[in-house]
Amino acid sequence: MGLSVITVAAVLYGVAAGLLLPRAAYRLAVEPDEPWQDRCPEGHPIRGWLGLPRCRPAARASSREPSHRYGVSVAWGGAVAGALCGVVGGAVGERPEGVVLVAVAPVLLLLGIVDLAVQRLPDVLTLPLAGAVAAGLGAAALVPGAGGSWTGALLGGGALGGAYLLLFLINPAGMGFGDVKLALALGVILGWYGWGVWAVGAFLGFLYGALYGLTLVLRGPGGRRTAFPFGPFMTAGALTGVLLGGFGA
Repeated sequence: MGLSVITVAAVLYGVAAGLLLPRAAYRLAVEPDEPWQDRCPEGHPIRGWLGLPRCRPAARASSREPSHRYGVSVAWGGAVAGALCGVVGGAVGERPEGVVLVAVAPVLLLLGIVDLAVQRLPDVLTLPLAGAVAAGLGAAALVPGAGGSWTGALLGGGALGGAYLLLFLINPAGMGFGDVKLALALGVILGWYGWGVWAVGAFLGFLYGALYGLTLVLRGPGGRRTAFPFGPFMTAGALTGVLLGGFGA
């Protein structure tokens, strides 16, 4: 299978997954200790977690009443997820870990959308994601042609999770515990390609966040007191590391 075919398949998967993200993102974007959203802004019940972000007033009126849209734009979700999966698929190519990395890319995007909305990384996604990535890469390591090390992935997950836990304990106000849980999954991904990629991906996460924080400071006194979600920058750094590791492998 050629590289171009893999990239196209990854893009198509990403677009399909991205079209289903807005409903889940809307339902998950709630403050801690609040139940998941089960109604749209119009007050109509939302059925299921995946699908287009549309609802109707009632089943009996579905043929007469127009549907209501809510949440993130479907076009935006499909485009970003498609581009993200395509880039990852193109970087990793035919190596077996590509299936795992492309598969989890939309989940990372979903986490980023929720974090941007309410500065929260839900446990229902972060903890299963870490386990799924570890299991998936473990299976990929058994397939000939794998470009990384499962042992390195597990050690990378523990190391990055431990580093973020230490930062959280030192300054709980500056970092959420959800970031610590996300770091487990990202560390597994980065550790797969070795400690060099792990270090670059971890560093770039902080660098991206610091640059964004600097822009807030430069905007004026109000920017210094503005809290912002760190999860998207962690993910961006890790994905940059994946691209370096994928092309390098």
